[in-house]
Amino acid sequence: MSQKTVAVVVGSIRKESFNRQFAEALVKQFPTELKAQFIRIDDLPLYNQDDDGNPAPQVTRLRGEIKAADAVLFVTAEYNRSVPGVLKNAIDHASRPWGQSVWAGKPAGVVGVSVGAIGTSLAQQHLRNVLAYLDMPTLGQPEMFLQWKEGLVQDGAIGPDSKEFVQKYVDAFAAWVKKQA
Repeated sequence: MSQKTVAVVVGSIRKESFNRQFAEALVKQFPTELKAQFIRIDDLPLYNQDDDGNPAPQVTRLRGEIKAADAVLFVTAEYNRSVPGVLKNAIDHASRPWGQSVWAGKPAGVVGVSVGAIGTSLAQQHLRNVLAYLDMPTLGQPEMFLQWKEGLVQDGAIGPDSKEFVQKYVDAFAAWVKKQA
């Protein structure tokens, strides 16, 4: 498989985001066939349909980066049992104007970590519903709902207790991208 670019969209913009730390560690386990490109979403204006004809430069950048990617990995936090608003805002920007979504057809994966015992399971389910509507073939199995605990990420890498579990997901995602892209 030739090298495929994976747009990594982290749904938390907090300075010390657990999901950002996890995403940065997870992509270190990508096979050489996958290249991660982190997508910036913290500078996007709030989505307003009135702006579809004249998008802000940040929106144009986002749309271009997603369009250029071969696949997308969403790493989402869970806020109030759903996806963070900043992530939904980015999704809305890149799906508009109507009929010009840059998400369509891009193979996707969904993961996330949370301090809660059920990880980001509900946020991931909500996100999967949105991705289905956007026509993004999304890896269904394995699912990965992780609780953020001491040692999950150590020195910028997935810790030894979770490394094999995360690698199984990464391998399945890589195979999914190869099959879909």
